Amino acid sequence: MSVIMVMTGVPGAVALPRVRLRALHASPDSKVATVAKATFSTSSRANLTRNLATYLKDRSGQASIQIHDLSTGITYGYNTGLRTVTASIVKVDILAALLLRAQQDARKLTATERNLAKLMITLSDNDAATTLWNQIGGAPGLATANRKLGLRDTTPGPGGYWGSTTTSAADQLRILRSLTSKTSPLNAESRRYILGLMADVTPAQAWGISAAASDNDTTAVKNGWLPRTADSGRWTINSIGRIHGNGHDYLIAAISRRNSSMPDGITTVEHIAELTVEALNRNPAP
Repeated sequence: MSVIMVMTGVPGAVALPRVRLRALHASPDSKVATVAKATFSTSSRANLTRNLATYLKDRSGQASIQIHDLSTGITYGYNTGLRTVTASIVKVDILAALLLRAQQDARKLTATERNLAKLMITLSDNDAATTLWNQIGGAPGLATANRKLGLRDTTPGPGGYWGSTTTSAADQLRILRSLTSKTSPLNAESRRYILGLMADVTPAQAWGISAAASDNDTTAVKNGWLPRTADSGRWTINSIGRIHGNGHDYLIAAISRRNSSMPDGITTVEHIAELTVEALNRNPAP
């Protein structure tokens, strides 16, 4: 398998598998839901839960997924009690915190801040993340922002260890909703800015939930990957983002822990995203 060297969720570079690429583009804020909502029946939910459980029982780690279709109002969650460290998906949260502070101060981001934000999201640059983490006030600053964003299960990492922030798939979905809802504490410009950066990640990091997108879909994504000493060197692999297309507008958060390797974890996250999207695709917007 050919590899590409890229920035990781921890200092240093890790060889990433070359992945199937798809054009990524930001899509606009969600519109008001249609009056006639599609339904995701009890039997459909049970079938999806069974398919996910069957697949994951032979995988090396544990995983959770949450999805919300903005077009239909359908939501679904699997293994919702799982908590993992964020690794680099917290970088979206850090940027949201920075923008909330800028909004409060009635100012735009500086050129330096915008450059750091671009490096942090599109290249997953750790030094840029550390600089902005310190600028928002570290863990207390992130906690303040997360209260505004309505997060319930997220605990910021101690000291400078932003990648050790713990979270749930449900909270990551709440962050994604804050990027797409007109009722978000983030204003429209801030929402577009974050989604635009997520739509412009370097191709080597365009794996994850984007594997579930169709050829004509537009996608925005941020991934996190981290081998953890606490898990005997096994890998945390997370992916959050948006897949927008004809009849659907999916917000998806897939998190996993204790994967035997990075490629193994990526395969798990991508496949559970594919299984979930395939199930919801059978319930198009009316």
